Amino acid sequence: MSNRPEHTKLVCQNRKARHDYHIDDRFEAGMVLTGTEVKSLREGRANLKDSYARVKNGELWLHQFHISEYPFAYYNNHEPLRIRKLLMHKQEIKRLTGKINERGFSLIPLEVYFSRGKAKVTLALARGKKAYDKRQDIKKRESKREMDRIKKDKGKGDY
Repeated sequence: MSNRPEHTKLVCQNRKARHDYHIDDRFEAGMVLTGTEVKSLREGRANLKDSYARVKNGELWLHQFHISEYPFAYYNNHEPLRIRKLLMHKQEIKRLTGKINERGFSLIPLEVYFSRGKAKVTLALARGKKAYDKRQDIKKRESKREMDRIKKDKGKGDY
């Protein structure tokens, strides 16, 4: 489902994003973190729920990304919900800015992982789903389950 390389360690995913948004495009960005944030991420103490990215003054920022405090840090611990800078090429950021402004897209983080020791985030260019879109998705999923269940039951009685 994801386009991550195989030699990565997944930290957390935003599963709610696939339910709430139509995902059009994906981008990879690096993150600027402090030492205690990296140690907390390595332990898997992060939550992407309700997080989003914004472009401000030509720079990309990640908001509402919760990284729990590192329990073994003495005095120099980090703020769990601080705004974190994301690293992308300037041309990519300009292209994203154009798409976000003209078409009503949002930048939603899908997953955080470590690739070759560096913390990365996968951002999705996404458009919000309406309530009827969500109901249609649920209906499709339930009908598919029912069809699979019927196929499985028919396969058992053929002996």
